[in-house]
Amino acid sequence: IDGAGKSSHLAAIADRLRRLVGSGEVDLARSPGDPGLIASDSPAWRVHGDFAAMMIGGIAALLLQMLHPRALAGVWDHSDFRRDRLGRLKRTAQFIAVTTFGGADAADRAIAKVRSIHDRVHGALPDGTPYDANDPELLTWIHVAEVDSFLRAYLRYRDASLSTVEQDRYFADVAIVAERLGARDVPRSRAEVAAYFARLRPHLRFDHRVREVADALLAPGEDAATAAGLSIAGAAAVDLLPDWAAAMHRRQPNPLLRPAIRTGAGGLSRMVRWSLRLR
Repeated sequence: IDGAGKSSHLAAIADRLRRLVGSGEVDLARSPGDPGLIASDSPAWRVHGDFAAMMIGGIAALLLQMLHPRALAGVWDHSDFRRDRLGRLKRTAQFIAVTTFGGADAADRAIAKVRSIHDRVHGALPDGTPYDANDPELLTWIHVAEVDSFLRAYLRYRDASLSTVEQDRYFADVAIVAERLGARDVPRSRAEVAAYFARLRPHLRFDHRVREVADALLAPGEDAATAAGLSIAGAAAVDLLPDWAAAMHRRQPNPLLRPAIRTGAGGLSRMVRWSLRLR
């Protein structure tokens, strides 16, 4: 493919991926004097405002979340994950956008909607252990897996110079969303997040159900542009996982391939940003 053809192909991928997660479908306007949930000077606006990094981070977050047996059970028992993986990514992207950039009322409505959905998500693990999507400990896990993945992606694919002070503020600022959803004892710094993962790791599991959900999440798309984009983003998401999580998934990238994965994801990220600036 010549230069023009390659640019056209990448632009098609970028456009398709943007539409898959519903970019531009939500109202993020704030009325005068409305502070929203997260201040506009928060690092969260930069992290969550980078669509390309959020796309990669979002896939990594789902791979991380499913290692928790109760999080996996909610997906396994209450969602059509084989056909709804893109819907899950879209809903997550829109929720993050509204609660970060939108007005306080819009954010509260989005949180209330999620809580109402959680009211219907409960059951039992194969060993009989009950689970409930409103469990504060489970909500904390889902939140930490998400925001840690978002920040990892931002540092790798957008701005590695984000200071440790700003990173700590990021975790502190986004904690309000998790708490309004019902989470408790939410980590508010890099050190607290690291300590949290160390505590949770003994409770995480990998089994055939995790493998099946991960395979569905990382499967090629329905058309050439989607397949190409998801292939790049999926490989980058696996590469983004903490080493211990990638090892649990049995998906550790070959060290010799990591530079190619990151180069490809970096190129896709730049093309997505370029495509967004055209609109």
